[in-house]
Amino acid sequence: MNWGELWKLSDIVIVVVGLALRMRTTLVVVTAALATGLIAGLPLFTNAGVLAGVPLLTQPVAEGSSAPEGIINMLGRAFTDFRYVTLYIITLPAIGLAERFGLQEQAAAFIRRIRAATVGRLQIVYQLFRVLVGMLGIRVNGHPVFVRPLIFPMSVGALEATSHADSADELPPAVVEEVKAANSAGENYGNFYGQNLNIVQAGILLVEGTLRGQGYAVSTLRLVLFAIPIATLSVLLGALQFLWLDRWIARQTAKSKEAKI
Repeated sequence: MNWGELWKLSDIVIVVVGLALRMRTTLVVVTAALATGLIAGLPLFTNAGVLAGVPLLTQPVAEGSSAPEGIINMLGRAFTDFRYVTLYIITLPAIGLAERFGLQEQAAAFIRRIRAATVGRLQIVYQLFRVLVGMLGIRVNGHPVFVRPLIFPMSVGALEATSHADSADELPPAVVEEVKAANSAGENYGNFYGQNLNIVQAGILLVEGTLRGQGYAVSTLRLVLFAIPIATLSVLLGALQFLWLDRWIARQTAKSKEAKI
């Protein structure tokens, strides 16, 4: 066993520990990237120390040079190449304005009128919706655009209806936190696996490019065909999780009512 190679996987440990300690995600990811690059022997900056007296960030990289790219340069290039992922920030003022005029209240009121609506059933429907839009190649930035302003208020509304509570303040805090987690889970399950059902999505193109770079002749269509049973299984397992959540919520709300009597 080559322990030197295993050390290069230390970023996994850093990410797991950092997120478990609830540290800032950006700090954890950047720290993991720096640690892995340094362990792998990469310099912090491209051509570091080659040109004496010239600031590191301004040193030119010779065309065709075999010098490894610096970690900081690599992170900067990745940010500029994929800066479009920050476009969701443009939607935040519109979402804030909609919330200011009662978007959350209307969403909760709407779901209360549906007798069959429960938190778990709502998550099942939302996960299916995210799989569908992912399959169609539509990017909706689910957490800021759907989960926070719409799905969570609708989940709370369904919880109030099934628990016969007059307001969210009467709901057990532990149950509300579990509902938040379920909202995020439904978004993540549907988005992650749904986008792999489209031949032009970034995830599929990344896998295809990586495999081709390793000498495997694959096509994006074939990758999508293999992703279909995985996405189907994720929907089934997600449905079981959310149905179990409904049963757990019923038990917790019953205990809460008994404690108040």
